[in-house]
Amino acid sequence: MALLLIALPLLAALVAYLVDSPTLRARMLPAAGTLHLLLLLAALRHWDSLPVNAWLGLDALGAWVLLVISVLFCICAFYAPSYLVLRADRDSRIFCVSLLAFLGLASLLAQARHPGVAWVAMETTTLVTAPLIYFNRNRRSLEATWKYLLIGSVGIALALLGTLFLAYAAHFGGLEEPLHYTRLMQHADLLSRPWLRAAFVLCLVGYGTKMGLAPLHTWKPDAYGETPGIVGALLAGGVTSCAFLALLRIYGVVVAAGEAKFAQELLVGFGMLSMAWAMVFLVRQMDFKRMLAYSSVEHMGILVFGIGIGGAAARFALFHLAANALVKSVLFLSAGNIHRSYSSKTLPQVTGAIRRTPVSGWLFLLGFLAITGLPPFAPFISEFNIAAGALTTGHVVAGVAFLALLAGIFIAMSETVLQVVFGTPSPQRVRTPYSDTVATTAPLIAALGLAGLLGLWLPKPMFTLLEQATLTVNGSMPPREVPTAPLPAPVLTAEASHE
Repeated sequence: MALLLIALPLLAALVAYLVDSPTLRARMLPAAGTLHLLLLLAALRHWDSLPVNAWLGLDALGAWVLLVISVLFCICAFYAPSYLVLRADRDSRIFCVSLLAFLGLASLLAQARHPGVAWVAMETTTLVTAPLIYFNRNRRSLEATWKYLLIGSVGIALALLGTLFLAYAAHFGGLEEPLHYTRLMQHADLLSRPWLRAAFVLCLVGYGTKMGLAPLHTWKPDAYGETPGIVGALLAGGVTSCAFLALLRIYGVVVAAGEAKFAQELLVGFGMLSMAWAMVFLVRQMDFKRMLAYSSVEHMGILVFGIGIGGAAARFALFHLAANALVKSVLFLSAGNIHRSYSSKTLPQVTGAIRRTPVSGWLFLLGFLAITGLPPFAPFISEFNIAAGALTTGHVVAGVAFLALLAGIFIAMSETVLQVVFGTPSPQRVRTPYSDTVATTAPLIAALGLAGLLGLWLPKPMFTLLEQATLTVNGSMPPREVPTAPLPAPVLTAEASHE
């Protein structure tokens, strides 16, 4: 099953490359996405009995993240055929291939049990998504693609160095290959503490660059601002989720080694900085797609802040991963529709969208209310409980600052959103032939409906999966044992000291 989840999208990508019909290629996206989601749901029925080895295996944490990505991909895939019809001037071959390849590589990352395999999967997701950013084929999209590749490459290089440091920490503790995550967690007390701390710092900076944590986010405003809405949705909810998972794997090992306080202080600091940085650049933001980029910086900060607080807040940080992905798909896709109607993404050219594209306008407004934490949507549940976790576990200052930043970001975003949706029509605005259709709005309505449903009710199997995923993040062993190789005698050198 593990290999099938990886092979299915990659095989579909190969077929999409060979197919000459643009219509057939576009229809392959929802077909492959639906089949992948069904296979994943079938696997989740017995995920705790699936075989795990040193290289691949679906545990609760990987299953949760892959479920989020698969659902997000389906939403975008059902939107894609109507979008590609509107963009008939562009060759969709590479576009479809890249989307399907991303799903396959994200499946590889979610099931990677070895830090080296996880790093390779993360790097390849960067490579296959770069052509998507360049889809518009203009000077600004080319610049955004180069920033994405260049800054992402620096980040992934630092993550590789962190992975090597992790292996070095294991080597000094007497651990040799295979260094899969479960084995590292089982014997985390043997790892060299200085090398382990250095490994976490490098992985936090490296994978944090891919997530878009401030001040490592500089690729995001250009990439999200210049890319099609469907690609922005996958970047904001898919690629960032992959990077977050890779970071969580390392974090689980650090916590199991007894270094939780060290790692949590860094995560809380990065989370606060990302939220504050986003708020500053959201004030009087005139480009509503760049606004969404800074909103993504904020929510990456919320994710690592929740993990840094620990306890129940970590569980709701994982829940927020799903909430953010669903609502961001609504925001980016509706923003794409509005952009297409006005042939612009900046104020004052784009005002009064609710008159011209009423469905997309209302969805953009509701998406804004959802992402800023208004009930009954899922982000309200996660943000409220993360704040409660901070205030009730001794992080009072951080909790108050968290709530203040959420309020400031709501005020900053509302000024832009209200002008886009309800503003007075400008005489400078352009009117294009585009108008809302069922095909370009139904997937958004479904995504917003799911975000609302999760805010009211979480099915028991999903709750159980979320609980088990949280245990892994917090350094506890998964509910099944993995055979491990006999340990050699520890390397007794001065460098192997834990302190």
